[in-house]
Amino acid sequence: MKTFTRFQRLRTVPRTAALGVLAALAALTLAACHGDDDDNNGGGTPTNTLPNFVSGAVNTQTYDGVSDDLLTAGLGKTGLASATSPSISNPAAPTAAELRRLAIYSNYRALVDMSTNGGYGRFWGPNVDLNGGDTLGEGKIAGKEYIAYADDGSGTQNVSLLVQIPASFNPDQPCIVTATSSGSRGVYGAISAAGEWGLKRGCAVAYTDKGTGNGGHELATNLVTMIDGTLANASLAGTKAIFKANASASALSSFNSAFPNRYAFKHAHSQQNPEKDWGKNTLQAIQFAYWALNDMFGAVSGSTHQVRYNKGSITTIAASVSNGGGASLAAAEQDTDGWITAVVVGEPQINLNLPSQVSVRQGGVPVGSFGRPLADYTTLANLLQPCAALAPAAAGAPYLTALPVATTNAIRTARCATLAANGLISAGNTVAQANDALNQLHQAGYETDSDTLHAPMWDSQAVPAVAVTYADAYMQASVLDNLCNFSFGTTSAAGAAGVTPLVSPMLTLFGNGNGVPPTNGVNLVYNSGATGAADHRLATPDASYAGAACLRSLWTNGNPTMVGSVNAIRVNGNLRGKPAIIVQGRADALVPINHASRPYLGANRVAEGNNSQLSLYEITNGQHFDAFLSVAGFDTRFIPVHYYNIQALNLMWNHLKNNAPLPPSQVVRTVARGGTAGSAPALSTANLPAIASDPGANAISVAGGIVSVPN
Repeated sequence: MKTFTRFQRLRTVPRTAALGVLAALAALTLAACHGDDDDNNGGGTPTNTLPNFVSGAVNTQTYDGVSDDLLTAGLGKTGLASATSPSISNPAAPTAAELRRLAIYSNYRALVDMSTNGGYGRFWGPNVDLNGGDTLGEGKIAGKEYIAYADDGSGTQNVSLLVQIPASFNPDQPCIVTATSSGSRGVYGAISAAGEWGLKRGCAVAYTDKGTGNGGHELATNLVTMIDGTLANASLAGTKAIFKANASASALSSFNSAFPNRYAFKHAHSQQNPEKDWGKNTLQAIQFAYWALNDMFGAVSGSTHQVRYNKGSITTIAASVSNGGGASLAAAEQDTDGWITAVVVGEPQINLNLPSQVSVRQGGVPVGSFGRPLADYTTLANLLQPCAALAPAAAGAPYLTALPVATTNAIRTARCATLAANGLISAGNTVAQANDALNQLHQAGYETDSDTLHAPMWDSQAVPAVAVTYADAYMQASVLDNLCNFSFGTTSAAGAAGVTPLVSPMLTLFGNGNGVPPTNGVNLVYNSGATGAADHRLATPDASYAGAACLRSLWTNGNPTMVGSVNAIRVNGNLRGKPAIIVQGRADALVPINHASRPYLGANRVAEGNNSQLSLYEITNGQHFDAFLSVAGFDTRFIPVHYYNIQALNLMWNHLKNNAPLPPSQVVRTVARGGTAGSAPALSTANLPAIASDPGANAISVAGGIVSVPN
């Protein structure tokens, strides 16, 4: 493996002969971080050998905590807060160090509220200590990073694994926190969601991009992204690229002629349904962290390090949010070897094998629907949300698009008309159509708390991007397939596709990209627009309805590839007795709580019975994207769920270290900030009541699999 410019390559770690012998067994058992007795020093302490799934070299870098660091990439609290992104000395050739800094800056800001009157710098942030005090200055954290790929030997998986070990790590009281990437982000994709807390706690942080993260292939130039963010020609990169499209040179040439300036992305186009391995990838990240800790703190014997930490000997909290949260739950379910001590996740995207005993009631009334997989509820929302946004109950929704208001309203009205013409909603005037679309979302399990979020979820393209990307992934589609006539490409300001940008989006994709277009100048394109390919919102008057209907039909018509892929990612709710906390906002309109946390709580009780140690903290006025809280209308209506993720981590730490009981499942009734949209009063503890040790009437009860939530 080449030496990446981002890293000072201190050591290339060879595999041992014993690992080769054990490879077949290790593939089945997720082998421990050391081999069998053949790797022992004469039957004594075993040698620290690299897990067999690690492919190629391990690269390391030590950061001094001044010029550069683990948490802020040298930017500190002030630099992360700046609206100006870190500079790149030569925009045509960013260095690996510059791309790392940009990735940490972008990913940190993407998951938490950074607004002046929000919680950054006061309730969270590099300067805020574990007790909530502003005592850490710029909050830079010295330490060491290890990075490598996990792969099956084919060079086509190349899951990025990253371990950060802070200088404050106490080898006599070791701990690990996982930070599996949120969404489809790169390997730093949960640095603010879980990494910050773990580093401040003095724990090693085990990151992974779970095989989705930010691997782009610019088809016109054949450029691909390497593990350090730099670019290489796909032919020269070989098996060392994060991702490259599985297509012959002649096939790509024909595709480029017909569809110029298009991009393949790893989550969408790996053809591997990577979601089925998210739990395994999280466990691999933990095992890689064990190896790295043994590499740092194991006794040296000759030219090798001995094992100091055996599996299960380190307090390990599986944490993260959204897709990273779902990956953590899946990892805990798969963990038969005791790698994971406890679980703390936020707003997990999780798909269930739903036991028949499970049901969900709110205020004593059955909810409209529960426990559907993402492939179902997201393709439905992608169809209905533009129309539902015109319902009176959704009036005054926060505006989250650069499109003019008149254009947006025209799109919504046209989508309503097309839905009605196809018999999917009731006929009548636009208001009646919109009311029916919104009512159907309620019947499909979306809370009324989410009514004002359907417009921004669709207008910001969060829901359309997820609908297209996951359909591609579940269908195991190639970029050449143009599934349902969608593709990813550069577009002009007017929305037409095929306009080559002056500077390739690929140059800073590792730093700015989120793994799911639209991102960093690459947009979601509908290929069959009235005037040719264009931004999907503008390609047809009804915002590419035919493409959205096609995506929906893949699920409703029971496409066997789609169904098989979804069944492969389902989990059972069995956390094997591990203490666990789930935090989710009731108003979540991307991952509805009725399809995620609530039914998971019921499934867990069915699976574990009285051995269950799972608590659900449901946050009123909480939605999926804390970063949106700086947007006018979000600031007045919604509070940061991240605040409660931190509380939950602290509660779990106190439980593990001091045997303090975990508070039971409950609704936490927050107080919206109110005021004028765009200038809401400063967030305070008056808005953020604590998770209660005795929730009283706010308790969420579980009897068998029946989950009862108070209004």
